[in-house]
Order: sequence, then structure tokens, then C-alpha cells
Amino acid sequence: MARASDGRRVTSADVAREAGVSRATVSYVLNDAPHQKIPDATRQRVWEAAARLGYSPSAAARSLRTGRSDIVLGLLPDWPIEHVLGRLIQQLTNAFAEHGLTFVVHSSAHPARPLREIWKAMTPAAVLALQEFAELEAEAMRAAGIEVVMAMHGSIRGVSRPPLVSEQPIGALQARHLVATRPHRRLGYAYPDLPGLDNLAQPRLDGVRKACAELGLPEPEVRTVPLDADSAAEAVRAWRAADPPVTGVCAFNDDVALALLAGLDRLGLRAPQDLAVIGVDDITHAALAQPPLTTVNRDTAAIARGMARRVVDALEGRETPADAVQEELRVSARESA
Repeated sequence: MARASDGRRVTSADVAREAGVSRATVSYVLNDAPHQKIPDATRQRVWEAAARLGYSPSAAARSLRTGRSDIVLGLLPDWPIEHVLGRLIQQLTNAFAEHGLTFVVHSSAHPARPLREIWKAMTPAAVLALQEFAELEAEAMRAAGIEVVMAMHGSIRGVSRPPLVSEQPIGALQARHLVATRPHRRLGYAYPDLPGLDNLAQPRLDGVRKACAELGLPEPEVRTVPLDADSAAEAVRAWRAADPPVTGVCAFNDDVALALLAGLDRLGLRAPQDLAVIGVDDITHAALAQPPLTTVNRDTAAIARGMARRVVDALEGRETPADAVQEELRVSARESA
């Protein structure tokens, strides 16, 4: 906290004296008040005075003036915050900043504080939920004037809404790419060994199933694949021993796909000759794998902009569309499939 020379906290009155303007002018300039015709030179003088004194407007005072904070609270499930999720958080931070909002995340990973304590302490303008939570909790937030936007499956004021981001097209694209690159009699799906990822894994699997039906292939054989080579090798053995044998696998993400490549190596086998593998996310290690991993590349920047737009629309009282945020999916084709 900035202090004046006599030890007091620096106030807007100090900035006004330093800049030779009124306190009202300081307030208008630092809070970017609309419809105020203040000369650019005066604005510059105020900003320079505030910078010299180390003064910034009080967030609490700004909340009282505008009737809301500038915080959007992001609720994260108990997911590993790495790779794509980390990138999405950064891009959401940037996307909200373009609207003058601050994005703050809270993970539900144990032993996190209860959600009710978090939002009551922060009083955010809105909550962007990447996880499901009790409707009573959502109603309590709304009663406190907080907008609630469900990014995953959930309901808004009791009306069920689809997720903001659809995962089904990812699985469908994986299956179609495998079949387009080489003949396959049956596909497998490598499910993650983490229950918290079901909201993502299940719709991706549904996409694979739908594509297989459209392509005239039998139901994909689903196996849970932990992130270690021995367990992945067991899954590979089972797929190859199936009737008909599985010749291509759609993995939940690149981490699971890399485990499969390690499992193949453990058995003295190789992709794609013995089993084609395709992942999701195009993480850094995908291109460095042996063989380099074919994967689905997501447009997380478009996802972040779309989510931020839905939150801003809700804050400004505009009707939000029920359809999913649009993103462009593409395959980074390499040697594993």
C-alpha cells in the first residue's frame, strides 16, 4: 500500500494536489468515467501524479460505485492444471481483461475451502463454472447478484443447458482420421484413469461411437489406460487379442496416447504398424514422441473468447445463445496413425 511522506495512505486528494486538479477530475480519469470531456494533457498529468505517488483506485470503492466488482470467479474441477487447462486459464485471463474484468480461479481439489466461503469472501461479478455444483448454491449466488454461467453440463435457473464447449466433435474427428489414413476393422478408445475427467471423456467417447456407426464399424472397445507403460501394455495386448482385433485407438488426450506408445514399446511393437494411436491437445511432447504422435489440435483461444463473451453478455443483461462456443478443430498428422 502506497504511503505519503508523513506515513499516511496515499489518497485521491494527494493525487489531486500533485496534479493541480480537483478530486472529481482524479476520480473521472483514474476510473475512466464515460462522457467526461477531460483534455488529454490533464489526463496524462493525473496518471503521472498517481504513478509518482504509487496510488491506485480502491477496488472496494470501485465496487461500491459501480454496484459490482470486476472479478469473474472461475470454478475448476479436480483436474490437473497443466498443458491445455493451463493455457486455457491464461487465455481466459486475457479475454476477460479485454472487457475490463479480472479472472480468478478456484480449484475444488481437496482440501480446498468450501465454495460458499469463496464466493461470499470475493463477491465476484460473475462465476464461470467448469464443474457442476448444487443448484441451491447457484441460486444463492444469483440472490447475491452474482451471474452464474455454466461451462459444463448444468442448468440456468432450473432450465437444463448444454455445455458451452462440445467434446463430441473431438472423438468423431479422431475416429474419422484413423479410418481415412488406413483400413481399420475396429477401433478402441483409451479412457483416462481419473474419474474427475468423465465430463470430458464420456462425450468424446460418444463422438467416437457415433463416427464408428456412421462408418459401418462395430462399437469401439473401451479400456481405461493409466499413465504408466505396464498398464498401457496390458491394454494393448487386450485390444490386439479382441475379435475382431482393434487396429486403431482414439486416446482421451495426448498423455494417455503417450502412455500407449510407451506400452507398445514395452511389447516390442510400434505405431501405426501394430496399433495406430491418435491423441488430443497437441502438447509439446507429442511431436517429440517416438514415433511422433498424431493428435487433434484445439483452438483454446477461440474457446476462451467465446466463454468470456457469454459471461459479459450475462453481466450486461443480453440473452445468451444456447449453442456451443465454436472452435476450429484440426488434426496434426504425424507418424503414429
